[in-house]
Amino acid sequence: MYQTGHTIEKTLDQIFRKGLVLPAIQREFVWRPEQVCRLFDSLMQGFPFGTFLYWKVAPENSDNFNFYGFLRDYHQRDNRHCPPLPAVPNTALTAVLDGQQRLTALNVGLRGSMAWKLPRLWRNNPGAFPKRHLYLDLLWNADEEGEEGTAYRFGFRRDSDPRQRRNSAGKLVELWFLVPDILSMEDGPPMLEWLNDCALERSTQLHAFRNLSRLHRVVRKDHVVAYYEETRQALDDVVQIFIRMNDGGTPLSHSDLLLSIAVAQWTKHDAREEIHELVDELNGIGLGFSFSKDFVLKAGLMLSDIGSVGFKVDNFNRENMALLEERWMSIKSALTLTVQLVAGFGFSRKTLTAHNAVLPIAYYLYRSQRAESFLSHRKHADDREAIRGWLVRSLLKSGVWGSGLDTLLTALRNVIRDDATQGFPAAQLGDAMARRGRELVFNDEEVEELADTEYRNARVFALLSLVFPFVDPGKLFHVDHVFPSARFTKSKLRREGVSEEDMDEYRSRMNRLGNLQLLPGPVNTGKSATMPRKWLVQTYPDLDRRRHVCDDHLLGRVPKKMTGFPKFYDVRRKRLVGRIRKLLGNNGSD
Repeated sequence: MYQTGHTIEKTLDQIFRKGLVLPAIQREFVWRPEQVCRLFDSLMQGFPFGTFLYWKVAPENSDNFNFYGFLRDYHQRDNRHCPPLPAVPNTALTAVLDGQQRLTALNVGLRGSMAWKLPRLWRNNPGAFPKRHLYLDLLWNADEEGEEGTAYRFGFRRDSDPRQRRNSAGKLVELWFLVPDILSMEDGPPMLEWLNDCALERSTQLHAFRNLSRLHRVVRKDHVVAYYEETRQALDDVVQIFIRMNDGGTPLSHSDLLLSIAVAQWTKHDAREEIHELVDELNGIGLGFSFSKDFVLKAGLMLSDIGSVGFKVDNFNRENMALLEERWMSIKSALTLTVQLVAGFGFSRKTLTAHNAVLPIAYYLYRSQRAESFLSHRKHADDREAIRGWLVRSLLKSGVWGSGLDTLLTALRNVIRDDATQGFPAAQLGDAMARRGRELVFNDEEVEELADTEYRNARVFALLSLVFPFVDPGKLFHVDHVFPSARFTKSKLRREGVSEEDMDEYRSRMNRLGNLQLLPGPVNTGKSATMPRKWLVQTYPDLDRRRHVCDDHLLGRVPKKMTGFPKFYDVRRKRLVGRIRKLLGNNGSD
């Protein structure tokens, strides 16, 4: 049933009083600051706002479902999730099925704030996420400065930022108005009084007044929030309506929809809260990862032994979701243990190039009921090494975790279920992958390609950790240039006696595997731009120890000068090819 529109102010009051809530099947707020600004610009221009879809929940059903409040103060690290609401039995509720992103954007812009990370600052830095509120530049002239299609200049700014800016002639050219203040400001004389206090010239004062009055009208006078109201109470009907409303565009992924179904069918746990908390927990392990709810959802399917592991509607029926909920705590523990293990191998968000590669490991740890002692106890050392070797191989082999992933994961799950009684079945997994065209044995051409891996290639850490097994991956290791990259500028090469025609050859080899090694972070920092021969002598004054280090890292005879770099590189690359071929030229069962 179609309902005539409300004002934005009235709608935000409904949100504040919990008269409008979000059902558990809704996803999180995903808009970026610039999208919020574009929404306000569109409203000011009078563009169509779109119709909303509300679900009228009867009082007798309000206690049967989970509901959430709208996000108001968004924080990229600390507050990204909608707040859960307590049970409200025998209370009529209105839940938003379509329009959550737009309504949350209005709530954030007019009642709240946004905080996102500044570049080049650590996430744990207290100043890395400054709070910003929405402002409108009342003096901005779209005819002179606007981007195509933009008529008003909105921006999220810190309250400490200057609200006025004058040009070199002393004329006021920027006047930033805090948008939430419009909710307490009346139209007409109060606005003029506020503008008079800003000491504006008459011409610019009229322009500013028009913008301020327009904002007031859009937020507090115009009835722009129109909606349809759905009154059916059956959850299955509501889920189908939700899918029908959201499945037409790409912003809401198919896995989002399936997660919504799972959320709606759990009875003992709050599925959304559990899954989001687990994602945050996994991503905070070690140096940090970037797992998503899709990864956790697929892990749930795999570890629960539900059909195939694909995101298919049939896999999300009530029976399967009940099974997933029943096993959830064990699945959660196994995933946490798995990511701790992978972090112990030295991987992080930058070096774990395929998240799904850890799912067979998680299934093995889940099936074998491994505890935290698995991470460090000596009796599990061989098992850990088998897992690490298989993981590294699968990450280094191109195309393993690409298309046909669900079929592959289902097959690997079957192998582990049948062949994991004696430890992690790396060889059997390799055979199963080979039968599907994803062999983990590397031919000569692939070995040569790996030997030319570049410094910025995400696979370089995995490769170096395999080639140099004496490295303790549990410690913080850096990928280091044997001959420092700072020595390869043309001016420095010229001073070292390198000819102009040879410079490109030097520089092309600088970032390749033949000039790379793994060093502990503090050691690498101390090495800085020191030439390798000098650094080795200073760091390892004992000759035998120095020779041992050179042998371990396949350095051979290290020249004193840059002119010896090409020969050093060629000899070391040849040694690396030999070691890579020995390590990867079989299926890893030796």
